[in-house]
Amino acid sequence: MANQNIISWEDMNLSEELRKVLSSAKKVHVPKNKDELVELSMGSNGAETFEVAYDIDGKQRIIEAHVNRCRNGVSVNYTESYMRRRDPNSMVIADDKPTDKPKYAKRFQKPFIDLRKEIFDWLGKQELVVLPFYAGSQDLNYSALLVGPANASFFAAALAELQGMVFPDQFKKGFSPKAIIYLAPTFRHTHCDGKQVVVHNRADDCHEIFSLNLYPGPSAKKGIYGVLLDFGEKEGWVTAHGSAVLVTTPYDNEFVIMHEGASGGGKSEMLQYPHREPDGRLLIGENILTKKSRYIPLFQGCALNPITDDMALCHNGIQNDSGRLVIKDAEKGWFVRVNHIDHYGIDRYLEELCTNPPEPLVFLNLYSVAKATCLIWEHTEDSPGEPCPNPRVILPRNIVPGIVSDPVEVNVRSFGVRTPPCTKEAPTYGIIGMLHILPPALAWLWRLVSPRGHANPSITETTGMSSEGVGSYWPFATGRRVDQANLLLRQILKTPRTRFTLSPNQYIGSWKVGFMPQWVAREYLSRRGSAKFKSSQIEPARCPLLGYAIHSMQIEGFFINKEFLQVESQPEVGEEAYDKGAKILADFFKKELEQYLKEKDLDPAGREIIECCMRDGSLDDYQNLIKED
Repeated sequence: MANQNIISWEDMNLSEELRKVLSSAKKVHVPKNKDELVELSMGSNGAETFEVAYDIDGKQRIIEAHVNRCRNGVSVNYTESYMRRRDPNSMVIADDKPTDKPKYAKRFQKPFIDLRKEIFDWLGKQELVVLPFYAGSQDLNYSALLVGPANASFFAAALAELQGMVFPDQFKKGFSPKAIIYLAPTFRHTHCDGKQVVVHNRADDCHEIFSLNLYPGPSAKKGIYGVLLDFGEKEGWVTAHGSAVLVTTPYDNEFVIMHEGASGGGKSEMLQYPHREPDGRLLIGENILTKKSRYIPLFQGCALNPITDDMALCHNGIQNDSGRLVIKDAEKGWFVRVNHIDHYGIDRYLEELCTNPPEPLVFLNLYSVAKATCLIWEHTEDSPGEPCPNPRVILPRNIVPGIVSDPVEVNVRSFGVRTPPCTKEAPTYGIIGMLHILPPALAWLWRLVSPRGHANPSITETTGMSSEGVGSYWPFATGRRVDQANLLLRQILKTPRTRFTLSPNQYIGSWKVGFMPQWVAREYLSRRGSAKFKSSQIEPARCPLLGYAIHSMQIEGFFINKEFLQVESQPEVGEEAYDKGAKILADFFKKELEQYLKEKDLDPAGREIIECCMRDGSLDDYQNLIKED
């Protein structure tokens, strides 16, 4: 089948059940390139606008989304504001394999097998799009498939950008999918009370995902992430939830930082250059009480070569004996949130790439007009005067300048946390300084807890402090927490030369800082290289969970004020409010970690670390639990 112009589903190794669905469908499209996907997204009739709509039970016509053909790609806008971001409670499990996730049968009080048959019957009556792709990386040979209604081909186009697609000259007869996404959006209304629901059915021969909604976040994006975590759980490796960048300093030193964290924790931002003031300075922060501002004139910054944006394969096949973690991107395209770009000139690099791309892009939740250019700083409004907090563009890796595709060794694994303001009048957990150094045991705990943090823009639940759990990828995992916790711990133990840091975003005490802390920390760490911190440079943070605080930070001769490094030194905060914030943080950790102590399968070394946290252990206690190289 190589080197021909079409791919036929009949040449694939599919179950008889799926073959019956495809045989009975009105028509089956297997797109041969991305241009064909764009045409399918517009209804295949050359239209400039298209409505994605369905008749529900033959009674009510519901418009799910409007699609516009723009000069720079396809722009999709959902009619419901709820559908413009991922619902963190969307995942349910249909099979009987071990899991800590909600079961479909318990949530909906009926067996999934009945709904599965209904979905197949419905798909068999539609005009369909079928998209073959490889999950994670073609090197892993996890062949996969999307089957969905052709009038929702924008979803297939989004998936093709995120995970790639199999082109005719790459296709081999006998293509046998190990994972399949079934797209059935009408069942959100008929069976799920209008909610986003994604059902994972981990059959022995194929991981099935039933996406009962059209927002690609929980299925095409995080659903495939769940597939990779499932395969990794069986084979003993992890797909980390992190971005990574190769940093080249003005002195030509190279340094790799992987930045992990819950949604909104600054992963995509780690790949961005620091946002500068008109005069070129960096605005470190603005005090919310005194209204003072702090700047540093860092005129010569580091060069950035992106590696990963959100999903980093830590596959056993690419690890080496260097003592450092080795990673590779698990995606073909990046699901980039652009809510911070609210006017022209915020990020001219990204703005230019999206305004004049070399190929059509897929835009979500952005205002658009057919035949015009979709601009990433014009966000769809959820309500009058309230812009959607989750506007997105999918960037194919192949159009990103300076992209790194080969496996790389990681020097530092940083962790990002969205923090609220903290003051004497309103103490919170916003006590994290610009940069903390974590011993490995604490780094593991932060990944187990993974605070979702303050004002999260990516998901529907945005208030209060909540946890995304193990590795910050727990919302996408289908198995048990303890299994992923053990995998993460063993990964840390096997890579003792990779260091760990912690940085906040949004606020440091009473200072509004945005994502500047991680950008400044990146500039600082890359200039230091892999050298260890001397005892004279760091000291135990007042809160043991924050590891070591830095005495002073100097970049190109310019110093960062101590109040950004040790929050208790801020007069607007002080030690009493800091300690109250530390207790909030400690209580939250204990609440989230307690569940692991009930698991008999927990690694003994991990049990010691968690018990240390439960008894309010000191930093020395954590340091002694896992010795650094």
